[in-house]
Amino acid sequence: MGRAFEYRRAAKEKRWDKMSRMFPRLAKAITMAAKEGGPDPDMNASLRAAIQNAKAQNMPKDNIENAIKRASGSDADNYAEVSYEGKGPHGVLVFVECATDNTTRTVANVKSYFNKAGGGVVPNGSLEFMFDRKAVFEFEKTDGMDIEEMELELIDAGLEEIEEEDGMVYVYGDYTNFGSLSSALEDMKIEVKKSNLQRFPTSPVEFTEEQLADIDKMMDKIEDDDDVQAVYTNIA
Repeated sequence: MGRAFEYRRAAKEKRWDKMSRMFPRLAKAITMAAKEGGPDPDMNASLRAAIQNAKAQNMPKDNIENAIKRASGSDADNYAEVSYEGKGPHGVLVFVECATDNTTRTVANVKSYFNKAGGGVVPNGSLEFMFDRKAVFEFEKTDGMDIEEMELELIDAGLEEIEEEDGMVYVYGDYTNFGSLSSALEDMKIEVKKSNLQRFPTSPVEFTEEQLADIDKMMDKIEDDDDVQAVYTNIA
């Protein structure tokens, strides 16, 4: 995974940092996880992960608790997880993940972002083979932590790669092994800072600065949409 993964991770985090509605997105993820698997994070791995990610972005405790409570309320929104695939300026491939209570609105908005940028949405599944979906875990390296020993212990749980950089450790595995890797890290008393499912391009493409400027304009529009939870591209 190496440097290309590092670049994409940094780019994704940069985009998240500038999103004007970060907390509502995180709250939506918490509400969805609580509604699907129950409000107790000890019994709901998806909710634990959503709370971890919210805390990593300094989301206030009250916001987190309110998001969990909303899941059991009679007026709780029924969110659907949907994804859209498309081609943008200069042939960039884009995978958009959304959580919405109105798919008609969401698909219309997403299509308009691609169309206005000179691209378009393609049938779902068209780009599936162009992206690998991975379970990703991030935590701090503590004194005495043996990365090589940890790697051996996590292989049976589905570990594919482990990286260490700037005092942080990144664990990668196939998305189907999210639960087993999460449980293994918990058993090892590892305090995970962030954990989620991400998509990585199988054949990253280099673009010029001018091309990237056009692509970023479209990406900004997509990521500003309230229904959008995550966006992935094949940018190298």
